[in-house]
Amino acid sequence: MSSDTLAQAPAAPEIPGPADVPRIVPQRRYGQWTAAAVVLVLLALAVTSVVRNQAFQWDVVAAYFTTGSVLRGLWLTLWLTAVVMVLGFALGTLLAAFRLSANPVLRAVGWGYVWLFRSIPVLVQLLLWFNIGALYPQVLGVKTVNLLSPVAVAVIGLTLHEAAYAAEVVRGGILSVGRDQIEAAQALGLSRWRRGWRIVLPQAMRSIVPPAGNMLIGTLKGTSIVSVIAVNDLLFSAQLIYHRTYQVIPLLMVATLWYAVVTTLLGIGQTYVEKYYARGTEQAR
Repeated sequence: MSSDTLAQAPAAPEIPGPADVPRIVPQRRYGQWTAAAVVLVLLALAVTSVVRNQAFQWDVVAAYFTTGSVLRGLWLTLWLTAVVMVLGFALGTLLAAFRLSANPVLRAVGWGYVWLFRSIPVLVQLLLWFNIGALYPQVLGVKTVNLLSPVAVAVIGLTLHEAAYAAEVVRGGILSVGRDQIEAAQALGLSRWRRGWRIVLPQAMRSIVPPAGNMLIGTLKGTSIVSVIAVNDLLFSAQLIYHRTYQVIPLLMVATLWYAVVTTLLGIGQTYVEKYYARGTEQAR
């Protein structure tokens, strides 16, 4: 091959070396790191202040944390929460069916119930039920004075209040299911019961579980209001002790810590239930 032919041959492309590759520099987020450092410092100061503050009397908190009276009050709080949630959602589901009914009378009754019990503060409702004997001394020949115990009053008042909110949660969950899903189930010849149980309910639960979990935690903390009618719940048990010992802050911390423990456990359970019903969706990943 001649030298002219070699001169005319195209040169081989140059392979870029490491020095020619552009260096990727991560974005510097000085503001975020500064804010995080400030928050951590403030949090450390707050925790140190709480731990080292002698007024909290942590030794007294530890002494009363698992006493019999406190644990009995905790058990009543948990029992009351469970009963109110079950009865409240049972009644709320019925009210949601009323509100979604084609019958205008049922729709009006459902709407009126929700409007009424969401308008009256729960404390007022409890006091009204506690003093029901002053409103109706006799019902069907039965004297109502001292007929209802404080625990019964708490169950009735909290359940009626809870049902109004549960009705809206259930109604919103049912409405979140697309109409095409119901039409497809109808086309397959499924009965109304099977459509509701196998098609509507599993999809509606994705929208029902998060607010229902929040309601459960809210009900747990809201049961503390029954202490005003002398129901021996967790808070009332702590109050009975500090009325005798005058150690107000430590006993309030006992109740606070128990509420925090139970709320944390409920929050963990809610997370797993949400993941279960969100299977197959982006939220489950």
